Amino acid sequence: MLKEFLSVSGKPGLYKLVSKGKNMFIVESILDGKRIPTYMRDKVVSLGDISIYTKEAEVTLSNLLTRIKEKENGLPVDISSSAKPEVLREYLETVLPDFDESRVYPSDIRKILLWYNLLIKEGFTDFSNEEKQSDTENERIAENESDAENESNEVNESDVVNESDVVNENTNEP
Repeated sequence: MLKEFLSVSGKPGLYKLVSKGKNMFIVESILDGKRIPTYMRDKVVSLGDISIYTKEAEVTLSNLLTRIKEKENGLPVDISSSAKPEVLREYLETVLPDFDESRVYPSDIRKILLWYNLLIKEGFTDFSNEEKQSDTENERIAENESDAENESNEVNESDVVNESDVVNENTNEP
């Protein structure tokens, strides 16, 4: 459920979407809990929409974060944010061996590791991109589908046309 986390260009950390307005979003920082407005001019990207280039295809960020979590056993990554580019590339290569070195920059790797550490620190460990529905939501959806099916099977008396009504209309006789 990475779609609920946002990256705002020019602002540190990650944010959760709180509310949508006509021309803006209200987001809450997961670092300090402060709420700020972001406008249409700000570049806001959902983590669920981010992919990493590999030599053959793209790998979703959720897939990469899951691989990092498995490698680190759910603990934060122990690499400094000021680590050298070679160290960052070596680490990513252990997790994603076929990443495209020409299109994935050290700053991207640094940002991914920072996001991973922030999410782990906040107790968020489900990196799936799928929306999970609660049992009550599933029951509500099933009820709505059942009601819609029952309504479509019901026949109203006004929908039934008598044969005599058709004959009378065609001959203009009462």
